Parts: sequence; structure tokens; C-alpha cells
Amino acid sequence: MIVGNGDIAAGAAAAVDAADLVIRFNDCRSMGAGGSRTDVVAVCNTGRPARAMLGSAEWRRSPAVASASEIWSVRDPRKFAALRAPLAVSHPELDDFCDDYTDQFAAFCQATGKRHVVIDQSVHEAVDAALASHHPGSYVVPSSGMIVIADVLLRYPDDDVAITGFGHTGWEEHPFAAEKRLVDAYVSLGRLTRLADTNLISASQGD
Repeated sequence: MIVGNGDIAAGAAAAVDAADLVIRFNDCRSMGAGGSRTDVVAVCNTGRPARAMLGSAEWRRSPAVASASEIWSVRDPRKFAALRAPLAVSHPELDDFCDDYTDQFAAFCQATGKRHVVIDQSVHEAVDAALASHHPGSYVVPSSGMIVIADVLLRYPDDDVAITGFGHTGWEEHPFAAEKRLVDAYVSLGRLTRLADTNLISASQGD
């Protein structure tokens, strides 16, 4: 079960908590409306989001992070090191976007007895290739949610994978419209299941 930080399907909490593996993102604001079980926290390990999480005692002590057995760093440092120079030209305002905090997340995991996983750059590149046929337009990088979905489908090809909390909206430099089309294609192929998308309630109610 992959639980995004968007609106959660009504009644999803029980289904989420019954899953064999539950993955949440960053500040895990899906907790509550999206259940309470957390096995993995997938983090944006570069730039301002990473710096904010690592500098927050509240994040470190939060129930989701405390209960997770693994932290997944979504951004391979090699990929983002290679992006730094071209982004300095195309998006100079993103001067700290590629700042890497992977080692700090690894140290946090070592100190707290968690497993640290870095999602390989090949997953990012496979997502770029998969998005190409869905008219992504110009974008900087895929969203963390899209990277994790792709990685889970690769890791667990024979398992049932469900998602909730994915509204495919947010930062304008993620190709959200194309990501929605790609996810819908996975759903139509039976590779993914979306929890019921009717009677949505805000994940913020579960904070």
C-alpha cells in the first residue's frame, strides 16, 4: 500500500492498516485518515524538504517515522549531481535543489536501527522513459510518488499493489498530468489498484 499526502479515499484507513507493507512520504500527513501503520517512509533526500525533515525534532519523533523499519531516499545522489549543472542554466532559482542529504538520512537510520535504501537512478530514468508517451511537456523531475510507484512495481512484480492519497497535483515542475495518465495505464493493466476515489476526505484531517 502506497499512501500519498493527497486526499485519502473515505474508509481507507482499515485497508491501509491491513496491508503487508505500508509506504508513506516525507512528513506522513496521511496518518489518521490514511491509517496508522507505517513500514517505510520515502523521503525527498535533496534540497529544502530534506533539510527541513532532518532539522526537525518533531519529524524525527513522529509516530510514522518512529514506527517505520526503513527509510527510502527517493533521489539517487548520482542522478541529482548530474542534474545540477543543467538546472543551474535552465532553473537558476533552484540553486539548492540538488543539495544532497543522503548521508545524513543514512546516519539517522544507523542511529535509530532502521534500514536505509536509496532508489537507484535507473528507476528515475525508467520513469522518464515511461512518461514520454504520455505528453509530459517540460518538467524538472518526476514526483517522489511516481518514483516510488515505479520502484515498488519493480521490486514486487507478483504482489498486489494499491495506492491512495494521489491527487496528481502539486509543484509545477513535476509532470503531474502525465503521471496521472501513466498511473491510470498501470491501473487499466491490472498492475495497480486505486482505493475508491469517491467520498474523498482531506488527509489533513488525520494530522
